[in-house]
Amino acid sequence: MLVSLFLFPEEFHFKSWMLQHNRKYSLEEYYQRLQIFVTNKRRIDRHNAGNHTFEMGLNQFSDMTFPEFRKKFLWSEPQNCSATKGNFLASSGPCPSSIDWRKKGNYVTPVKNQLSVGFSKAFSSWGREACGSERGLGVCMGQAIHSAAEQQLVDCAQDFNNHGCSGALPSRPGQDILYNHGLQGEETYPYQAQNGTCKFQRDKAIAFVKDVINITQYDEAGLVEAVGKHNPVSFAFEVTDDFLSYRKGVYSNPKCDHTPDKVNHAVLAVGYGEENGTPYWIVKNSWGPSWGVDGYFYIERGKNMCGLAACASYPVPLV
Repeated sequence: MLVSLFLFPEEFHFKSWMLQHNRKYSLEEYYQRLQIFVTNKRRIDRHNAGNHTFEMGLNQFSDMTFPEFRKKFLWSEPQNCSATKGNFLASSGPCPSSIDWRKKGNYVTPVKNQLSVGFSKAFSSWGREACGSERGLGVCMGQAIHSAAEQQLVDCAQDFNNHGCSGALPSRPGQDILYNHGLQGEETYPYQAQNGTCKFQRDKAIAFVKDVINITQYDEAGLVEAVGKHNPVSFAFEVTDDFLSYRKGVYSNPKCDHTPDKVNHAVLAVGYGEENGTPYWIVKNSWGPSWGVDGYFYIERGKNMCGLAACASYPVPLV
């Protein structure tokens, strides 16, 4: 009771948060989660009181420690990036100063929630329609990839250094689809949020890949050109403890790592721009639309922030 009285204002916030997120605990777990929530909220408040380029806030992860979050949502296996030498060919002419593929038609699907599976790559590689473009002119396969079977990518890409729910780099699912000659839709290969055996049926495939383009490791200018002139691009980066409470603004972290062996999450760059002199990426996440800015975040561009330029790629559709 003394603990409850002492923490009353923050406990009130916790109970409101529980109602908002439909959380229920045993009595023992209630006080454990309360203490974690209070620690997270105080850290958020301290951060927001300082001088930072981004704001933190409470969200669906606010009753978790970062080690718990990392085990449940991030890659647990080390990655071996294949994009050290990329096959992306730069073209002549300047890139647009800013771009947002969400405003250009059916290139970006709605934000999804990967639940507790760590295979975020399934969502980032195919988080857009099966579209490519040549010099800015869209060439779409239609709406098929809107319901792409992420579970197929979890189950069937084991031969391409994919660790299923433990993670996979941006190029792996595209290589799998290229090898298997197609990707089924979610209707015929439903998402289970866990590892399974490969049940791919070629006659039910709705999307096909001609090639997988890798951006040369650490070539963020190449990444800008790929997004600016072609289409959204998947990249991997390192999520650290402050990122899970991101709410808005341009994320920047001087303490995160920048090498491919440290990346633990994959996302989709859907555009870029600049705010108050700070260049940024517009990035689609896979933690649901209530996280961040309607499921998106902005991250500083031009500094290989948290290793975002270490492993980037995109599939070229067969049209």
